[in-house]
Amino acid sequence: MQRKLIFLFCFQFLLVIIFISCQSDYSPKPRGFFRIDLPKHDYQTFDTTYPYLFDYPVYSEIVPVEDGSAGSYWVDLEFPRFKATVHLTYKDDAENNLNKYIDDVISFINKQIPKATAINEEIVIIPDESVYGTLYHIEGTEAASTLQFFLTDSVDHFLRGALYFNVSPNNDSLAPVIKHIKTDVDHLVETLRWQ
Repeated sequence: MQRKLIFLFCFQFLLVIIFISCQSDYSPKPRGFFRIDLPKHDYQTFDTTYPYLFDYPVYSEIVPVEDGSAGSYWVDLEFPRFKATVHLTYKDDAENNLNKYIDDVISFINKQIPKATAINEEIVIIPDESVYGTLYHIEGTEAASTLQFFLTDSVDHFLRGALYFNVSPNNDSLAPVIKHIKTDVDHLVETLRWQ
């Protein structure tokens, strides 16, 4: 008999707990993403025998491109922490081939159109340093490259840049990193000088 009373008491206690706990509406937590700690913007100068110089972040690395098909002044600006790279390709003799070089840039940007929701252009004009060009901000969750640009003096120099991540594109979760690197690329453009 005592066992039955204990069982009955436990059963009633469980029912009370269940009814009390079910009074509020349950809502599942939204899916979250890992927190990304972004470093403070701090820069150093890339000043070598290359025909251009610029400031780049201290948390990135300049890696010369040693591919036989690459131009002699091509470099990758790598962000190892974010698995991101800004590929910088340089061409000389811009005066005779400027239209071809710009058409190549536009061709690369057009390849992003199927995955892009918007492509915003930002014109660059720094007349004191003879730096002219365009930055392209490509929006879209599956766009492979969210930032591309070209800079030229219209005579001797042409520099093209493109940001790529070494991960599957999910630009919603990469948005803070893209914004952070965009600030670094803006600083690179502002400090670019031809040599």
